Amino acid sequence: MTPLWQREPVGVVGLGLIGGSLGLDLLAAGAQVRALVHRPATAERARERGLASAVSTDPAVLEGCGLVLLALPLDRLLDPEPALLAALPAAAVVTDVGSVKGPVLRRWRQLLQAAGEGPAPSRFVASHPMAGTARAGVEAGERGLFRGRPWVATPAPDTDPAALEAVRELAEVLGACWLCCEAEAHDRAVALISHLPVLVGAALLQAADAGGGEAGGAPEVGAGLVRALASSGFADTTRVGGGNPELGRLMAQANRAALLEALGHYRRSLADLEALVRAEDWGALERSLARSQQLRPDFL
Repeated sequence: MTPLWQREPVGVVGLGLIGGSLGLDLLAAGAQVRALVHRPATAERARERGLASAVSTDPAVLEGCGLVLLALPLDRLLDPEPALLAALPAAAVVTDVGSVKGPVLRRWRQLLQAAGEGPAPSRFVASHPMAGTARAGVEAGERGLFRGRPWVATPAPDTDPAALEAVRELAEVLGACWLCCEAEAHDRAVALISHLPVLVGAALLQAADAGGGEAGGAPEVGAGLVRALASSGFADTTRVGGGNPELGRLMAQANRAALLEALGHYRRSLADLEALVRAEDWGALERSLARSQQLRPDFL
């Protein structure tokens, strides 16, 4: 059977990095893409960039869409505008791209249950394409962002199998690697490999700034030297820590318990390494680093 994204228009709500990249890739695949954005200026620029077949600030643009992707920040995803809910076609499959799944899944099932006349709760598929860059906004969308990256779905027990299949088909045409798991398992996993690195990267940047200010007893010289010597290794380990601060705050709010657990694991690992350096136990330190070297390929 022809995939839903080919049979009917695809709605994209939000044209930032993820939404804009979805629009570009779907258009290239031959889909008709109807995009809803918040600001007229965003709509104008999105049209100039060719991010969708039609772009509007009027939720009516979603009329007739068989599949709607919610590419919204977590706060707007968890507290969507009533006009958006009212505009969702009753027969549509609805999915999101948020980085936290438990709260989103619970919230949208409640919203759709209360709405009554819109899509059934079973037609909502909580999902998360794990791809991104440090860029944000209508200029950030790019082709091929999802190719080779995981796209995780966290269906509820009663999720409509046809709705889940529709999202899978969409993810795979974009070149993503499809995975399914429970929402809580997803949130604990991304706390460790996605949300924790944001705070670790931020802490490293702040530590280098603070430590550089103390170097050599001359703050301006020390700070400048630290910055001048920072190279690719420092750039790699701090990339996500230097990203969009609003996104970092939102993911911490929405995934607080799992993130605190992840921070505990990190704090203990850092303390163990510090203890080896204090004790000048260089053999044990090398063995610890060798274990890390062996672990890394499995995460990539």
